[in-house]
Amino acid sequence: MNHLNSKLPALYSTLFVFAVSTGFLEAAVVIYMRELYYPEGFAFPLKQMPYQLIGIEMVRELCTLLMLGTVAWLTGRTFTRRLAAFLFLFGIWDIFYYVALWLFLGWPESLLTWDILFLIPVAWTGPVLAPVLCSLIMIFIAFLTEWKLSMNKTFRLGAKELSLFFAGALLIFTSFIYNFSYLIIKGNYLNEFLSLSENSDFLNEIYSFVPGRFQWEIFFTGLFIIILGILNLAKKHPK
Repeated sequence: MNHLNSKLPALYSTLFVFAVSTGFLEAAVVIYMRELYYPEGFAFPLKQMPYQLIGIEMVRELCTLLMLGTVAWLTGRTFTRRLAAFLFLFGIWDIFYYVALWLFLGWPESLLTWDILFLIPVAWTGPVLAPVLCSLIMIFIAFLTEWKLSMNKTFRLGAKELSLFFAGALLIFTSFIYNFSYLIIKGNYLNEFLSLSENSDFLNEIYSFVPGRFQWEIFFTGLFIIILGILNLAKKHPK
């Protein structure tokens, strides 16, 4: 037990270096794309890009998640430890992605600056503050889980806290995809979802869209549910 705990600082230091490096690498790719399509600086509405490039960007995002997941999988032998490692990696990666953009470009101007967060399955949008808050929560959950594991290496996350984490994450996901999903539903494009890239009317809407309001009430409801899961996790006493 003590031998295992003594390895944790070295393990998480290594994960930290990997996540920071991945964040800076991700930022470098985005900087190249912005130089091509947003030389004056990124802002809505979106600039028109070749569909093939959007597809490649979606593959890149998926590969980034697979990289983080693979490293987390190699970190331990149990689902609980692997999940803790993944949450830590994701949180550090996301925060340092924005740190790198700020260092290189002076962007975002503030934590309320809007950004495109992901493209899978539709575009996620929101102020930078929202994903940063999520990342901080993920890092906290990772450390809390590791603290419980340090008291008992057989400790497992229970169904209750996992359900709360999942429900909260689902609401937060909804807040991120709300704007673009609203465009799809409002325009009756749902039946053409798989061929939207070929729909000129939909593309005209996308390339003239400027987000007006983030669904903070949905976001904070999801965050509150996750905090309930954290409190439940904190009260559990490993046997």
